[in-house]
Amino acid sequence: MSAVSAAAVPARAAAAPSEGARDGQNAQNSQDIEDAVGVREPAPLAARARLLPSLAAVYRAQLSRARVARIPLLFVATFQSIGIMILMRGVVDGGSEARAVVSGASVLVVAFVALNLLAQYFGALRASGGLDHYATLPVPPAAVVLGAAGAYASFTVPGTIVTAVAGSVLFGLPMTHLWVLLAVIPLAGAALAGLGAVLGLLAPRPELATLCGQLGMSAALLLGVLPAERMPALVAYARDLLPSTYGVEALTRSFDAHPDWLAVGVNLGVCAAVGVISLAAATWAYRRAAVR
Repeated sequence: MSAVSAAAVPARAAAAPSEGARDGQNAQNSQDIEDAVGVREPAPLAARARLLPSLAAVYRAQLSRARVARIPLLFVATFQSIGIMILMRGVVDGGSEARAVVSGASVLVVAFVALNLLAQYFGALRASGGLDHYATLPVPPAAVVLGAAGAYASFTVPGTIVTAVAGSVLFGLPMTHLWVLLAVIPLAGAALAGLGAVLGLLAPRPELATLCGQLGMSAALLLGVLPAERMPALVAYARDLLPSTYGVEALTRSFDAHPDWLAVGVNLGVCAAVGVISLAAATWAYRRAAVR
């Protein structure tokens, strides 16, 4: 046993230098790393997310989310507008009044989804703390508002087209210039969606957001579907303040045999300007609600 122990001592002694050398090498490597880190500049932060890619991402997310939940409500909005036109068919025979009814009922689909449902969505999002999730994302506030507004407005396209075609058949109106809907839907949708987002984000409670959305849709119904020449002067002034009015006017003029395209363009321009203002107000309301 003593001979074995004596033989093990030199072996450990021989191994000791190699372990010490390894420790020294590790220390040297650590020093080299520290020196290298010391001379390097801090790594730059990632670039801020740009508006258009962020907008596309939010739009796709909102579109996929609302596709299942909002399609039944879109059918309700379409059937509601067609039902209103059927009821008005017993009162209005044709002429300018019929054009106003069909145009107002078509834009009413946009108001139901873009104004009413979006006001409810942002009201519920604020009450549940969902805005905190969006506030932590590296996306501009405008991308959140525009993405949600665009997604909700997109769902109005099939219902608005179906309503306009059904109304044209019901009242015997020409469908030659129904392509104007391609401009009316996005412009009126932007204006009404911005208004709906403002109502939902500024309402202190989700119940009030729902109430404001319902009142806004009712205003679009009463002031848009009813012929303007039958309204009192005070109500006509209130009609001019409603963003959807200018989309209704543009679509109404397109049913003429020889439309006044200058008047159509002016109404669409006013609708676009109101849309820009309402979406800017919605962005401000989002920032205000997100920091509270």
